[in-house]
Amino acid sequence: MNMIWAGIRLLLMIVLLGYAMVWIMRPTKTFKEIWLPNIRKKLNSSTYFGTQGTGFLVFSFPILFVAVVGCVYLHFRKRSDDSKLESNGKKNRLVTLKKPMLVKGPLGIVSGTELAFLIMFVALLIWSFSVYLLNGFATITPQSAAKKGLKVWQAKLASASLSLGLLGNICLALLFLPVARGSSLLPLFGLPSEASIKYHIWLGHTVLVFFTAHGLGYITLWAVKNQISAMLEWARDDVSNVAGELSLLSGLVMWATTYPGIRRKMFELFFYTHYLYILFMVFFIFHVGISFACLMLPGFYLFLVDRFLRFLQSRQRVRLVSARILPCDTVELNFSKNPRLSYNPTSILFINVPSISGLQWHPFTITSNSNLEPEKLSVVIKSDGSWTRKLHQMLSSPSSIDRLEVSVEGPYGPASTQFIRHDQLVMVSGGSGIAPFISIIRELIFASTTYKCKTPEVILVCAFKKSSELTMLDLLLPISGSPSDISKLQLKIEAFVTREKGPTTDSSKTPRAIWFNPHATDAPISAILGPKSWLWLGAIISSSFIIFLIIIGLITGYYIYPIDQNTEGGFPLALRSFLNMLVICICIAMTASAAVLWNKKQNARDVKQIQNVEGPTPAGSPQSWVYRADRELESVPHQSLFQAINVHYGERPDLKKILFECKGSSVGVLASGPKMMRHGIANICSSGLADNLHFESISFTW
Repeated sequence: MNMIWAGIRLLLMIVLLGYAMVWIMRPTKTFKEIWLPNIRKKLNSSTYFGTQGTGFLVFSFPILFVAVVGCVYLHFRKRSDDSKLESNGKKNRLVTLKKPMLVKGPLGIVSGTELAFLIMFVALLIWSFSVYLLNGFATITPQSAAKKGLKVWQAKLASASLSLGLLGNICLALLFLPVARGSSLLPLFGLPSEASIKYHIWLGHTVLVFFTAHGLGYITLWAVKNQISAMLEWARDDVSNVAGELSLLSGLVMWATTYPGIRRKMFELFFYTHYLYILFMVFFIFHVGISFACLMLPGFYLFLVDRFLRFLQSRQRVRLVSARILPCDTVELNFSKNPRLSYNPTSILFINVPSISGLQWHPFTITSNSNLEPEKLSVVIKSDGSWTRKLHQMLSSPSSIDRLEVSVEGPYGPASTQFIRHDQLVMVSGGSGIAPFISIIRELIFASTTYKCKTPEVILVCAFKKSSELTMLDLLLPISGSPSDISKLQLKIEAFVTREKGPTTDSSKTPRAIWFNPHATDAPISAILGPKSWLWLGAIISSSFIIFLIIIGLITGYYIYPIDQNTEGGFPLALRSFLNMLVICICIAMTASAAVLWNKKQNARDVKQIQNVEGPTPAGSPQSWVYRADRELESVPHQSLFQAINVHYGERPDLKKILFECKGSSVGVLASGPKMMRHGIANICSSGLADNLHFESISFTW
């Protein structure tokens, strides 16, 4: 079986290398004068696909092929499940490349692998710009410029501006891939969706730098020539200037709200303006035409598939069973879950509460374990912003609500986990950054009790501001469900309370739990495409694109082509682009809806078989009962947890000492929390003073 996996990986690698080679050769005369004419001779002459036939074959097909084959690969790799509970002896061969290489700087923490790809991508941009300029300037002479009514420097400015726009297209081709949360491309490269957001940020800045320079170059040229009216031109069969300006304007508004000060203080403004990506892409396609837009179509196509599936999932209200409210302004939400839904530790769930905001979706780390708690899914929410404060106030008020309407998207997480491969595991958290480590510890509990396999020695170093936040350690064990024997773990918890000199007690603030009465229409959280979600996703991508090719081929052959041949000026470029966009949306909506409806029926059958995990509700008080920490501590698991905790008051952890004292041959170092803390740990692990430290940052940044 390993030979089959290796063969599939080799096939995908060859296709991706070929795709990269096309981008490398695209600026050259060889591509423009030899390759492209030969391809167009065979495809563009066809009355079926028309001028976009070349784009479909060269730029769209390879990425969509990799995405579909990747879905099949991930499905069967998930079934084999040989990456989930591997022995400690198997080490990551590429662990050196994953070590932090850059820590300080605007890019944040950058690993060796990321740095290598970043250098190659920058080299591609420099190569492309150099070749575009060289070839463009070589054709500019006083005579050729005069024929266009330009001076030589003006012709060179036009050529340079065009080259900058072409560079922006390279970045745009990749821009949407990191935010397609459910795409198969990210897991194929071992990238969880939350860790890939930074690539989208990098690419977004680069795209708008190039497109802004592209637009300013042409506006400057028109102003110098006293042809500023050219900004209002919408050509019938050529580039539309107005559409390009509207696209750029939408992008600039989005770009302005990504400034860190605006994003942190006015998150709602940042969030809502990002919906302008729709106008940005629509007017971009109107600007360049669908034939040229095929260059960036694959990434946006996969994003549209993912976005529509998320839309369908968000229409369903989910069953919120209970909430555990802690004194540290933290809430644990417990949802009913379809037993067939599985996810890996450190996965995230996007949550929407319509009574707070109908449009805002916020990601939270899942703390439950799908193996240990097959019928429950939990997330931890720290009251830290306006949205989370409103939620905490709703749940902690004396007149608690009986039911809370909630919609979710996800879960999203890594395709596999590697922390069990290490001899030792050091997890360092700050505040609510402990949340992903809760899911890891619960996974280790399951592995040690069910599979009886050797688990790494675990050191949890958690820093809190106040002693009330120590109650977050109670979340390491589930509030209900099967008994969790933590005694079989080699677990050591070093808790640091940095702003208090000793323990404080406040009897008015005790942890408590609220139980809800869900509506009959509230459904357990289920995978939108069922347990075979990868196969269904591959089917949606392939079938929707095939149907699109069939429909657009018929429209081109029987509607567009006759007008092109018999009408002066040909078929309007904007209308051709609109028809392609419309058919793409219809095909994705049609195939995705059919797949979701099919799986929804299966999920409905599963719901009937789910046991009532809500438990009995105390009479006379349907929504609340007091959570007694002392009663839970009577159980053996909580006694074991209590014995593993060592609390330090009025001091901060000496991370360098803690990490350098770890003598295991392979020590996994996971950091989750404030940026400065994660960067400090990355510095320690990349210092070269200890070769056994393997760093991984866990964070989600919008």
